[in-house]
Amino acid sequence: MSVTHTQLPADHKAAIRQMKQALRAQLGDVEAVFAEVSRRIEARVAEVEALRARGEPVWPELDYQALAAGQVGEAERAAIRRRGCLVIRGHFARERALAWDRDMLDYLDLNRFDELYRGPGDSFFGSLAASRPEIYPIYWSRAQMEARQSDEMATVQSFLNRLWQFERPDGSPWFDPDVSIIYPDRIRRRPPGTCSRGLGAHTDSGALERWLLPAYQQVFASIFRGEIAAYDPWDAAHRTEVEEYCVENTTKCSVFRTFQGWTALSDMLPGQGLLHVVPIPEAMAYVLLRPLQPDVPEDELCGVAPGKVLPVSETWHPLLLRAMSSIPAVTAGDSVWWHCDLIHGVAPVEQQQGWGNVMYIPAAPRCEKNMAYASLVRQALEQGASPGDFPREDYEADWQGRFTLADLNDHGRRALGMLP
Repeated sequence: MSVTHTQLPADHKAAIRQMKQALRAQLGDVEAVFAEVSRRIEARVAEVEALRARGEPVWPELDYQALAAGQVGEAERAAIRRRGCLVIRGHFARERALAWDRDMLDYLDLNRFDELYRGPGDSFFGSLAASRPEIYPIYWSRAQMEARQSDEMATVQSFLNRLWQFERPDGSPWFDPDVSIIYPDRIRRRPPGTCSRGLGAHTDSGALERWLLPAYQQVFASIFRGEIAAYDPWDAAHRTEVEEYCVENTTKCSVFRTFQGWTALSDMLPGQGLLHVVPIPEAMAYVLLRPLQPDVPEDELCGVAPGKVLPVSETWHPLLLRAMSSIPAVTAGDSVWWHCDLIHGVAPVEQQQGWGNVMYIPAAPRCEKNMAYASLVRQALEQGASPGDFPREDYEADWQGRFTLADLNDHGRRALGMLP
């Protein structure tokens, strides 16, 4: 299988109008279905607000040593499925994470990144007010690759993948939960004193696609039939068949990720521009049915546009944004994870206290779709090129000290299809 992307409709607004007509005919009483969704989500939002009001944690937390020893109980798993997110404490030793952070800075300085940086390679997320870049288009440092191919990362990714229902009715798997490919993503380095507008609430892994693509229509079939109680955000059925539209010069995702995630390379305190999520995986039902309401123009999807993330805003989704909840304070070496459908954003910050450095590393389990992309990752690693899902900036092609194919361990070789 090769990596493929679906061609964007020539007139996407016409496609939206046609889709809405078909969905209304299929749903019947759209107002009644949306009212049911709203009642369900309102109850979940109230649950999150009550936790915050009592000062109780919204984000589930696990200790890495307990996870690695198989000591996570069903109640804890159920809490993660309910919230769609978690923090793993001590995923890596703090000293190891801080050493990776120093190594990253040395790698950037050795190769004069500050002199070479040309600004953002795309407008996928919009611009930031900070004078230095926050998101660095760096993929092949030793620090990043050591984390990606570590025993600790493989252990956590397997645990996360297994929170999903990954078997078909006949027993064959949609994916292999115990092997995840290496999906190279960028880093964030946010120095003390940063002023940032943050990143608005959104979801990744497809915007227009969630309504218009046949595979996503199968993923969300129960929602689009009005069978809201039957929708299970943890069912992997058909998710490995989704392809995003091909839009030039933008960031996309050619793989299925069970969870997005990052690993902290610095200590971070609440109020310092941290990640927030709407900890309700089922909120996707509200997002998908909201554009069918009469106050939304017939050729629009509440701000969705080709080649951009799916925005969630006060204009169209104020109910959902009431539940936006910050991660707790994190320590270097902790990791943070959220379900691939979860609404998330980054809070603004003025004169940030301390550093805010992370490596983005998701869980992308082995399947035909993901292994097709892994073969491209292997080529990009060999060349020091930007991976295919990101703008072709290729800063590292001739950099000193970058990770190479020869540095892969067995986890890394298996993740890139070089071992069975």
